[in-house]
Amino acid sequence: MKFTVDSFRAWERKKITLLGMSGVGKTYISTLLRRHDWFHYSGDYRIGTRYLDEPILDLVKKAAMEQPLLRELLRRDWIYIRNNIKVDDLGPVLSFVGKLGDPGRGGVPLEDFVRRQALYREAEIAAVRDVPEFIRKAQEVYGYRHFINDMGGSLCELDEPGVIELLAEHTLILYIKITDEEEERKLIERAQSAPKPLYYRPEFLRSELKVYLEERGLEYAAQMDPDDFTRWIFPRLFHARIPRYEAIARHGYTVTSRELAQVEDEAGFLALLERAIEREES
Repeated sequence: MKFTVDSFRAWERKKITLLGMSGVGKTYISTLLRRHDWFHYSGDYRIGTRYLDEPILDLVKKAAMEQPLLRELLRRDWIYIRNNIKVDDLGPVLSFVGKLGDPGRGGVPLEDFVRRQALYREAEIAAVRDVPEFIRKAQEVYGYRHFINDMGGSLCELDEPGVIELLAEHTLILYIKITDEEEERKLIERAQSAPKPLYYRPEFLRSELKVYLEERGLEYAAQMDPDDFTRWIFPRLFHARIPRYEAIARHGYTVTSRELAQVEDEAGFLALLERAIEREES
């Protein structure tokens, strides 16, 4: 969606999609806006509770079945296992995606990793396609006035026809751009200090994995330290995603991570959006 400042101010029920790398402030702003009558749609929460719920539970049950006591209890239906995913704690989703590398060091074998990546991609596409229905539900069922769509950092990786156009049709897309090289360095350092599971486009993973193995003198992925590989690949993933984010941002507006960090309330967020619209108009 595109606006003038006046038409944005007159937009009675605002619907915003936040776009950007993990760590730029998307969830911070979404959490802030929840206190101001905004419905918070978390793409990863939807993925975990709807589209990956069963695969996550299957993974947990498979591990539990290796323990004789739990195996007997599960097979007799004397216990059950369920997910407890929260909007601000997506641990089960991250655990399912996992980190590629040596299983003995907590990694996921390459074949299984690729399978999980494909499942996550399909789940994220489905979660995006749910956005129009959740906009309706947020207003008609739950009585919220505004809608904030907090999508994962891998939205730019999906390469699925119609997905971005769907978001642009139903929401204003706001790209949160890293302010400068110093902000970029800090974000990369934070990600590397506590490496988290990530989604990679298949062709990107294949090419970067080959480079990593050659640099480390390894023959195959099962020899890799999962955390070392994740730390190594993150800056490459970060820079590969920037042009993809910028291509999507042409459907909407852009603000910087530093501008977003200065937002303290709903009024500040709306004022920032107006400035972004003014910049494009001028």
